[in-house]
Amino acid sequence: MSWLRALKETARSGLTIERRRLEPLIAIRGAAGLALVIGISLVFFGPVVAASSAFGAFQAAIATFQRSWRPRPVLALVSGASLAVSTFLGYLTGAHLPLFLALLVLWTFLAGLAWAAGPTGGLIASSNVAIMLVTVTLPTSVANSAVHAAVILFGGVVQATLIVLFPVRRWGAQRDALSDALAAEADYARRLRHDPLAPFDPVPLMTARSAAAVTPWQARRRPPELRGSRGVAERIRPVLASLADPAMGVPPEGPGRDRVRELLAAAGSVLDSAARAIRHGDPVKLSPSAVAALKTPDTGSLLEGPPRRAADRLDTLLSDVIETAEGEGTKEDQARAEQAVEALRAAGEEEAPVSPHRRRPTLLSLVPVVGRAMRAELRPGSPILRHAVRVAVVAAVGYLIGTALPFGHGYWAPMAAVMAMRPEFSQTYGRAVARFGGTIVGVSLATAIVRTAHPGVTFSAVLAVCCALLMYLLMRTGYVVGQVCVSAYVVFLLGMGGDNWSQTVHERVILTLVGGLLAMISYAVYPAWETPRLPGRLGDWLKAGGKYAATVVGQYAVPAERGPDEVRSALLDTREARIAWQEAVAAAQHEPVRSRGLSRAAADDTEHALAEFGRVAMLLEAHLPCGAATPVPEAGPLAEALRRSTERAAKEVRERRVPDWPEVREVLARWDARQEAAEGDTDPVVRSGAGLLLDALEEFSRGLDGAPGGNPPGKKAG
Repeated sequence: MSWLRALKETARSGLTIERRRLEPLIAIRGAAGLALVIGISLVFFGPVVAASSAFGAFQAAIATFQRSWRPRPVLALVSGASLAVSTFLGYLTGAHLPLFLALLVLWTFLAGLAWAAGPTGGLIASSNVAIMLVTVTLPTSVANSAVHAAVILFGGVVQATLIVLFPVRRWGAQRDALSDALAAEADYARRLRHDPLAPFDPVPLMTARSAAAVTPWQARRRPPELRGSRGVAERIRPVLASLADPAMGVPPEGPGRDRVRELLAAAGSVLDSAARAIRHGDPVKLSPSAVAALKTPDTGSLLEGPPRRAADRLDTLLSDVIETAEGEGTKEDQARAEQAVEALRAAGEEEAPVSPHRRRPTLLSLVPVVGRAMRAELRPGSPILRHAVRVAVVAAVGYLIGTALPFGHGYWAPMAAVMAMRPEFSQTYGRAVARFGGTIVGVSLATAIVRTAHPGVTFSAVLAVCCALLMYLLMRTGYVVGQVCVSAYVVFLLGMGGDNWSQTVHERVILTLVGGLLAMISYAVYPAWETPRLPGRLGDWLKAGGKYAATVVGQYAVPAERGPDEVRSALLDTREARIAWQEAVAAAQHEPVRSRGLSRAAADDTEHALAEFGRVAMLLEAHLPCGAATPVPEAGPLAEALRRSTERAAKEVRERRVPDWPEVREVLARWDARQEAAEGDTDPVVRSGAGLLLDALEEFSRGLDGAPGGNPPGKKAG
């Protein structure tokens, strides 16, 4: 993609406004906390201190809107406390330009590294640096600076207190994550009715897994309906795929296929009902037709073998979903669950162990975790390290330029740059454009209001609170909308503190443009492109997928040594590698970089092949034998061949070579030869799945090379 087209696409994304679900009660609570802090500060300390306290309360409320699974009061307190410390340290060095620049570079560099801990930590840290640049100009002495820091912390405490006293949708984020996962499963079940090989995006399940991790304090207060449905949903997905896939024994058409379609439709209905119940905290309302379809006795006469086992497991798992979605469950639910367990035992299945809740580190124990994550990024080639270096240099250069220009308030330039910069190219450029456009609109509207109404201190405070309310309400609709509200908010707030209106308008527009240009130039000079990393990301996914498939196949060889934790760990590694690949492809899509290693067609073809490879492994996982089952000796060599071949192939992909799979083909050839010689019976599920795994690997090689036929090993990828 050319630079001109990249700039056009990123600018369009930055100025995009979307329709999103609004949360007016949460916005009103945040604005009420801001109004309370400003009012108390005006009464006891005056307008200048009130401006500092308003920044603290404003930022604390914004922190609670971030996508995080931690308690919202904790986010507000962390934001307020960190901003208070930043402001106090900034003021202590503010009178000495070299010392302040050194602090600014260090603080901004650490804020850039904070992205290693996740987007929430990165956003809070970056916002603290940006707001610090403003708040350090307000105090007049060390004692006064301590007062400003205290009221900033007070703003965070007030917001946290309001969240505790007036909760809105307790556990709402966790409910939404789990509900989205069940709804994704329901949609998957319906799509399988028409396309037995339909793809499934694991992101909702990964998000629900992240949301399920809780601290000990949260574990004691978590609603019952959030405690088990995710694990059941995880087990439903392979059962649904196994039930629909013709390779597992159901004919493409006929009475058996019609019965499967009925079961999939009923499963979708039940999962949707459970998703709605969990999202709103209501009882589960099931469709009578769905219940009748699941309980009909015709299943046993129409399905047999693997499809029959899959149908029985599906009924059991759906019963578990209903029970957990109901919370404690009714007596009828409990009786049905007990009957399901007995049915599993009668069928020779092992009851799945109940695992404890996933642990999330407490706030204090999180400090070394974040420290390790940041240290891990201190390596050559790290995108996070490059971002930290970029943002630190730009903040210092922007502050020097702003100080040298004859406008005053030179902090506008570095503040605009720090708020716009992200580790990824398209977000940095899109936000830079959106910030400049939003600043022009917001400052123009605020200036028109000021020149028309001539507000005093109190009216300026009211206008600032109204802008904050609009910001909280509309911030998810688009970055440019938020910047309109923020720009007007800052104008009213500084005007309340005695800032000159016309000077604010003039400097804001020009210095924001300077900051945005610095952010964009820095990425062009010192980039962290994802495009050259795509072969490495693809190799990581191939290696993780091969480990998962080998782990599943290996359990057919030694059923008595079943290790569900090992399979689960390999599956999670595969999902993380797949999501990392998809994020890299999305980031590289708008980069102005000539493709080096993977064309867009090759990326699409190889992604489809690896998704199919993982789907087949998932089908095999759905039919893992119980501990007393007959071993499949041929599965052991196949598992080792898959593991070694995919590890070697991952290295070849990183080196821009097309892999070949002779070892896997040889193992399957020996397997077929022994079967033809009648040396032993073969499990049809695992042998059929093994062939599909090889087909997916060969499709991967063809897609990487872009050729219609096979490829010699070691050939360079086109």
